[in-house]
Amino acid sequence: MVARPRRWPKAVRPAPVTPPPTGPPTDPAHALPTRPPTRPPTRPPPRPPTRRHGVGTAPAWRRPRNQRRPGGVGASMTTIGLIGAGNIGSTVARLAVRAGHDVVVSNSRGPETLSDLVAELGEHARAATATEAAEAGDVVVVTIPLKNYREVPVEPLRGKVVIDTNNYYPERDGHIAELDDESTTTAEMLQAHLPESQVVKTFNNIYFEHLLRLARPSGDPERSVLAIAGDDAAAKRTVTEVLDSLGYDAHDAGPLSEGWRFQRDTAAYADLYAGERGFDPEGGRRVDEAFLVQQLDAAKRYRDMA
Repeated sequence: MVARPRRWPKAVRPAPVTPPPTGPPTDPAHALPTRPPTRPPTRPPPRPPTRRHGVGTAPAWRRPRNQRRPGGVGASMTTIGLIGAGNIGSTVARLAVRAGHDVVVSNSRGPETLSDLVAELGEHARAATATEAAEAGDVVVVTIPLKNYREVPVEPLRGKVVIDTNNYYPERDGHIAELDDESTTTAEMLQAHLPESQVVKTFNNIYFEHLLRLARPSGDPERSVLAIAGDDAAAKRTVTEVLDSLGYDAHDAGPLSEGWRFQRDTAAYADLYAGERGFDPEGGRRVDEAFLVQQLDAAKRYRDMA
């Protein structure tokens, strides 16, 4: 018989001893107050822009080009360039600043000669050369004597909407054969000079004092309408928005070739807005679309005038 090996009893492990508590008592009556959870700090909301148009507070011409709003008008319109700062040009500048746009004005004599106008217009205006005004403008107004239209810079106006305010006065501009025989119009001549711009005709058939006095906000029953003519539909929409911001409705008279209907000495020329008081600076009469269309339809070619 094989003896079974002797088993020694297992070692008895002592029961674990729980150390006495060293912290505060767990009795809720003696518990230490707990610190409320901390919230991450909140940032104040960003301040809204302080200007009606443009990005930020600096005038659009002081901002990098990639920070300006795209072309167009209304909320996206920032800068109107003016090549010419005579009666019509300075009046358009006044209306533009009043509407909240930035303006860059120029003339043939140099920016230093425009200091008084810029001082009157305020912080949203500056004087520049014609090239600089063309570069800065989202929409550019050409308002110079017709005889100088070939001096308008071409390259900086490439792809831009250009408003033409010119009229043909042979005693000032000299005789231009294609205008004398009525084979073209002033705006078509400017368009030929700026083949990659979109020219729209307007502002040429209203006395500058009346242009300022007759401007009214959108929806005003006393608001007047101005004729526009152009070959590019999108450009005409842009100019319609420009006119709306300046205080006028727009009537599309057709392509540039139809601009003769509101050129000098026609039924739809400046007398239309003058009324009975003529060219009294304190005068001017409202012109609604129906009356404007009636006068455009009544226009005669120079060769057909008695």
